[in-house]
Formats: sequence, C-alpha cells, structure tokens
Amino acid sequence: MLSCDICGETVTSEPDMKAHLIVHMENEVICPFCKLSSVNYDEMCYHIETAHFEQNKLERNFERINSIQYAMSNNRKDNTPQCRMEVNSSIHSAGATNHPKISAQSQPKDSILKHKAFYSENLTVSTKFLKCQKKQCDLSKIKGSVYETMYSPECPFCGKIEDCSQEMETHVKTKHANILDTPSEDCDQPLYDCPMCGLICTNYHILQEHVDLHLEESSFGQGMDRVQCSRDLELAHQLQQEEDRKRRSEESRQEMEEFQKLQRQYGLDNSGGYKQQQLRNMEIEVNRGRMHPSEFHRRKADMMESLAIGIDDGKTKTSGIIEALYRYYQNATTDVRHVWLSTVVDHFHSSYGDKGWGCGYRNFQMLLSSLLQNDAYVDCLKGMSVPCIPKIQSMIEDAWKEGFDPQGASQLNNRLQGTKAWIGACEVYTLLTSLRVKCHIVDFHKSTGPLGTHPRLFEWILNYYSSEMEGSPKVVCTSKPPIYLQHQGHSRTVVGIEERKNRTLCLLIFDPGCPSREMQKLLKQDMEASSIKQLRKFVGNLKHKQYQIVAVEGVLSSEEKVARRQASQVFTAEKIP
Repeated sequence: MLSCDICGETVTSEPDMKAHLIVHMENEVICPFCKLSSVNYDEMCYHIETAHFEQNKLERNFERINSIQYAMSNNRKDNTPQCRMEVNSSIHSAGATNHPKISAQSQPKDSILKHKAFYSENLTVSTKFLKCQKKQCDLSKIKGSVYETMYSPECPFCGKIEDCSQEMETHVKTKHANILDTPSEDCDQPLYDCPMCGLICTNYHILQEHVDLHLEESSFGQGMDRVQCSRDLELAHQLQQEEDRKRRSEESRQEMEEFQKLQRQYGLDNSGGYKQQQLRNMEIEVNRGRMHPSEFHRRKADMMESLAIGIDDGKTKTSGIIEALYRYYQNATTDVRHVWLSTVVDHFHSSYGDKGWGCGYRNFQMLLSSLLQNDAYVDCLKGMSVPCIPKIQSMIEDAWKEGFDPQGASQLNNRLQGTKAWIGACEVYTLLTSLRVKCHIVDFHKSTGPLGTHPRLFEWILNYYSSEMEGSPKVVCTSKPPIYLQHQGHSRTVVGIEERKNRTLCLLIFDPGCPSREMQKLLKQDMEASSIKQLRKFVGNLKHKQYQIVAVEGVLSSEEKVARRQASQVFTAEKIP
C-alpha cells in the first residue's frame, strides 16, 4: 500500500500513485497573492487568512468590477480562462475549485511546520507589498488593491491577461481611462468639463451623451413642473369659478331683495291696493281698541259706496284754508311784504287706505279741487267731481290706453288698480293732459344755491304767481291753480308764496301728510303764527337733489291734446339749468 504525501490517500500500486499525483499536478492550488503552491486546499485557506488578511478583506469589499476570469482547466499548457467568478465571492473558491478538502489533522506534521514557516515569510512580504501599494496614484485604494494582488490578472474590460498586477494597472490606466473617469498620465489627451455638474470626461462624445442625460433630466423636471403648474392653474380656475358663482349668487340675492324692497316701497308687491289696506288697517284699530266695531262697519260701508261711484267720500278734506290765509295776511302785522295765493284749494290728507304711498293721488285731488272751482276749466272738467284714489288709478290707465306716456306705463306694468303703486309728476301730467288741461313739467335737476338749495325754484314760482312786482297789493288772490311739487319719495302742493321785507322768499305748501285736525287750526278766527308755520318752507328747507313741478297753464283744444299725446311718446321735461 502506498500513501500520498500531499493528501494522505492510500493506493494499491505504483501506477495508481502516479495517476493520483497527476491529478494533484493538474489541480494544483496557487495563492493568488504570493504564488505559493504545492499545498492542499485547507492549508491554502489557512495561508490566505493569516498572511493576506488585509488584501482578502479589500477584495471582498470591491464591487465595481463585475467578474474576473481564472484559468482552471485540467490542461496546464492550455492558458485560456474557463470560468468567471464574482469579485465579492470568496477568494478561496476562486483559487481552489474542484479540489478535495482535507482536514488539518490528516496532514503530516513536518509538512505543516514547513508551510507555517513559509506563511510567516510570506506575511512579511505581503506587509511590504501593502506599503508599496499605497504609493500608487490616480486610482482609488480599492481598485489598486485588486489589481496589485491578482496573479496573472485579466482585464475586466477587454479580457487581456497581464503577467502581474502592475502591468494590468498600467494597461487599465492607459487603455480604459475614459471608463474609469481617470485621465492617463502619459498622454496629452484633452479633457472636457461638464458645464452642468463639473464632471471631467476625456472623450467629447461621452461628454455629449452625459450632457444629454442632464438635458433629459431637466426636460423631465420641467415637464413635471408644467404638469404641476397646469394642475395649479386648473385648481385656481376652479376656485375662481366657484368664487364667481358665489359672488353672482350673492349679487343676485341682493338684487332680488332690493327689487322686492322697491316693489314694497312703490306698492308693486301684489299685496293689494287701497281697499285691502283700508280694511286691514281698520281691523288693526279695532283689535287695539281704538275703533269701535260699529264705527268699523260704518266706515266700511262708506268706503264701498265711494268706490262704487268713484268719488272721494270727503272724510280727509279740509276746505276754506285759502280764505283763512287771506284774512290772516290782511290783518296780521308781520314782516311779510307781499303774498300771492292760488285759487281756492281743498286740502286732502292720507287715510287708512293710502297711508305711506298715496301722496301723489292726494296732491292730484288738491289740484283738481282747485280746477273744479275755477270757471276757466269748467268746459274740460264738466260733470266731474274729485275722484277717489282707485278711480284716479283707473283714469291714468285709460290715459295710457289712449297712447299717453307709453314709457311710464311700461315701468308700472300698465297697471295701477289693485296696487299701491306710487305716482309722480309724469303720471299727473299724463292724467291732466288726457283731461285737456294744459300743463307742463319743469325739472330742477340740480341745486342752484349754496348748501344744496334751489333758489331758482323759488324764483320760478314767484314769477308764476306774480304779474307785477311793484305797486301790487300786499295780499293777492291770483287766478292761478296750485303747483304740484315732486321730489324723491314725496310730493306736496304749492298754494302761494311770500316775499318778506328782507327780499327772501317763502313757499306756502299743503302737505298730504298733515292730518285734518292740524289743518283745521288754520280756520280759526284768531289764527296764531305758530299754526301757519307748518305751511311755510324757506329756501333752506328744500335741499333735495332734484325737484319737479307740474304747473297748469290753461285748457287744451282737441287738436292740441292729440299733438301732446304724440309728443308724450318722446316726452322730456323742461329742465332749468
């Protein structure tokens, strides 16, 4: 029996031992760091772990190169690599593939001692080798350690095999410097700096590809920014639309509220007219104990009768005031220089049925009461009496049907009966013209004095009533009808004008808001100055922005009535500058 000195295996014959030794020769284990050979696998592992610990550790950590080939064929003469191993795999398997593993206990003692001495020697050599390795430049320590410690290394980029690691390092530096981003020391190859990140490239085309990547990344980022910007704009647009919708909704709501308020204010809210309001207010008085039920029924009967015949029941009328004023000015020793009074006028005040909206109708009743007592207007007003408010509404609607003031009719929806709609100077003019009463509207559209006063209005009324400024009596009862005076929200009737000793003017005005009990104080024989004070309006008392008056001038012929009806379709009031 023969025993192998290398592995301790026993064979029966000498030819078998030769064959066995040939196997050892073909599968010889060689140290990848110091070329140690003629040892078994376990001894080689022990040698690498003790003598080459630092190199082995650096090699295990090197991950940039993907694979390196080793020649492990069965024929030593054939020097081509057969397999490729991962760098981060165990270096032991790379140097001892297919070798039988033998435990340290099975080795001969002299062989172990011999190899231990050799390991110690190689450890010193390896330490010197590492110190020399630190002197290498331009490459990182990890790359240098791999190339320095590999025996007959193969280029990981082109597959070329060099005799030693230094030659391989030189090869990589010179041939593959552009891949390693490390320029060659021995050549004057031009360098190119990336204008965006500062990376140094040795090849213009590589730099161009590198910059293209930057541009693609930037373009992608800009695209994302555009997408985000588009989303932000869309969100902002949606928010703006929502805000506009809410604003329009709020404006629409406010407009509707204002419109309804105006409808209520001007009596166009379909809440009933004169009759309904009269009954409703009288019921309230009964419920509050201020009216007896019998009085309620009596007034209701009188109202129904008045509405049936279309004539005012006269319960709000006060007559004889003009005559009382004439007597007062004749006898009183006041500071008044001249007084001009209109023809006889009856005062009408608001009642339960028209309180809050009937001033225009009541002023028309005052004006018509004066015309009915003036012989100059008997022909055009023949057989008429002072109408009640619902009758006046009907008369205005009839005038609209004749073609008078189509614009005013459309503004009031061509309907007044059964409503509490206000009327103004235009409706009074329309009604008088339809009755063939000649009149015209004068518009004082802006103030003509200090502090928003209208002295021109006073001058115009003075000229209307007075025919002679000098030499006339102190008190003059003219043949002129009263003047309808309109301003925003209210209307009154001018029945005369005073010229005081200091040349200031004072209007005498009937207000439909003044109740009969106050007006009847003017009828007393011993009228006091305080009673007439409620009639007087000085220049400083009229400060509304705009005033309109309707002044009666005479009687229209049938032809003039037709002409005025046609002219009313494009009617404009006379404006005083």
